Amino acid sequence: MSGQSITDRIAAAQHSMTGSAISKAVCKATTHEVSAPKKKHLDYLMHCTNELNVNIPHLADTLFERTANQSWVVVFKALITTHHLMMYGNERFIQYLASRSTLFNLNNFIDKGALQGYDMSIYIRRYSRYLTERALSYRLVAADFTKMKRGTDGVMRTMSIEKLMKTLPIIQNQLDALLDFEANSNELTNGVINCAFTLLFKDSIRIFAAYNEGVINLLEKYFNMKKNQCKEALEIYKRFLIRMTKLSEFLKVAEQVGIDQVDIPDLSQTFRIGASRNLLHTRALPRNQMCCFAFSVVARGKWVPKLVYVNFYRCYL
Repeated sequence: MSGQSITDRIAAAQHSMTGSAISKAVCKATTHEVSAPKKKHLDYLMHCTNELNVNIPHLADTLFERTANQSWVVVFKALITTHHLMMYGNERFIQYLASRSTLFNLNNFIDKGALQGYDMSIYIRRYSRYLTERALSYRLVAADFTKMKRGTDGVMRTMSIEKLMKTLPIIQNQLDALLDFEANSNELTNGVINCAFTLLFKDSIRIFAAYNEGVINLLEKYFNMKKNQCKEALEIYKRFLIRMTKLSEFLKVAEQVGIDQVDIPDLSQTFRIGASRNLLHTRALPRNQMCCFAFSVVARGKWVPKLVYVNFYRCYL
């Protein structure tokens, strides 16, 4: 038997009468049923984003209207549907979201009247902040970090020093917003939050791939930087190490809730470059001074601090 409430059925019937297929699909994707949005409704909405005659603002605004609902289930599923379309829909959808000054008004959202309402409201607020940051990132760089071309000739590996300095902090902010979701395996207790976590997991892998390639490029260009750029690069690299640790904790949760280990990357394989490029230094060091920097490597999900020493044969004053 369908888990749709009477309210859901009435709303769907109203949209059928008015001939709004998109509104009906949004309504059906965001029912009060405590389960992930149904694939057939997500697929239909994704297909709509590829149709030139579909009004993207209307589709997005219909989803925003659902986030004004008092039920945590409806609001969470509206966010999931929005996220799904950002990931898999036509680029026009995220372009429209990026063009808006505001997306969600959920900073104070709380559902006090439903089972799990208080706990799920916390994650709704965090999730909405991530989706807002995701759209902001697109606005700032006119690209989706999760869909960038990768590899030695990819976007982040071929980016100039100046553009890297501007782009890497934006990636850091987006990854921070994602990792701030901070769910542990004991809190992933229903199909709705599990669906959101799965989408976040997929984003985290793709964002980190772009982030990692950007940092590799940054270190490869390090010896050609100006003094002030070197200092900034060092700070970016330090923040990168912190986020690697946080991401490893996030991936542990993914493993605990049953996400296929084949899909969980070994982060130690994502940051393999020559030792001379792995290490950062200050231009104030005298010639041949030995210095060490701490960095981490992952081994079966655990980050191990290591000290690496390098003898600098070049003097930067």
